Order: sequence, then C-alpha cells, then structure tokens
Amino acid sequence: MISFVRIDDRMIHGQTVTRWAVEWPCDGIIAVNDAAATNPVLKSAYKSAAPEKKTFVWTKEHFKEKADTVLASKSRYFLITKNPLDMREILVDFGFVPSDVKTVVVGPCNDRPGAVKLGNNQSITQEEARAIEDIAKAGYTVDFRLLPDKGIGTWDKFRGQFGF
Repeated sequence: MISFVRIDDRMIHGQTVTRWAVEWPCDGIIAVNDAAATNPVLKSAYKSAAPEKKTFVWTKEHFKEKADTVLASKSRYFLITKNPLDMREILVDFGFVPSDVKTVVVGPCNDRPGAVKLGNNQSITQEEARAIEDIAKAGYTVDFRLLPDKGIGTWDKFRGQFGF
C-alpha cells in the first residue's frame, strides 16, 4: 500500500526518512525516476540514503508493471518522484490510485530559469504547473510543504499565477 505521496527534486534524503516517516509511518520507499533507475551510481546513492527502509528506485515503466503488487502489499510505502511531470504520468496517465492517499505533497523544487518562485526552495515551471493542475483535476489536494510543519499552501493558492 502507499501511505504517502511526494514530489521532491532530491527524492530520497535524510528528511524523508526522519521527519516524514514520523508523520506517515512507512516500511519502505519507492522512488520513480527513469534517469536514477538506469544509473547504477545514482541508484546506489538513493538506496543508501535510507538504509533502514526497503528502498526501490524504479523506472516509470517498471512502476507501472509493479503497481498492483505495491497496492496489494501489507507494507506501507512512500511514493516519490523527482518532478511533477513524472507524478502526473503515474497518477493521471497510468491511472494509479495510491490506496487511500488523496494528497500529493510537493517538497523542494529548485529555482531555475523559467521557473516561478512560490516559496523558499519551491519553484515550478509552466509545464510543471500544468502537470500539477492535471493532478489536482484528478481529485488530489496538492500541498506545497518542505517539512511537515513548514507549508506554504495548496495548489489553489498558486494556480492563478499560471493561468488556471
């Protein structure tokens, strides 16, 4: 089962394991990112970031193949993608419904050219905004939150900045 859904450009790091796992207990982490899953060095680094948890780094296609197994599992997993585009593909395009989770938490999204700054270390591009809008239209609350106690608001607060 999925107990928590997050978009975080760092994917797996200490805060994921320490802070978020206290709020939403988990037995493991599933990070979905084609580049990381196909690069042995990146994959190893992500897996070593959470040594006490079952950690998987999968391509989107592999996740699609394993989705039913994940949902049927008694283990609780965090589902994390590096960007909103990958999460939209999983939740909207694949039609994956993550157990009873109806909130997607957006963590760090670094400042970069063409991105609109929403808050500290939370910037998104127009293309990412479209993906977030699609996720929201699919029935999810999208909450911008670096840490459990450090949120800046839900998508409804920001969507107008992107023409939605």
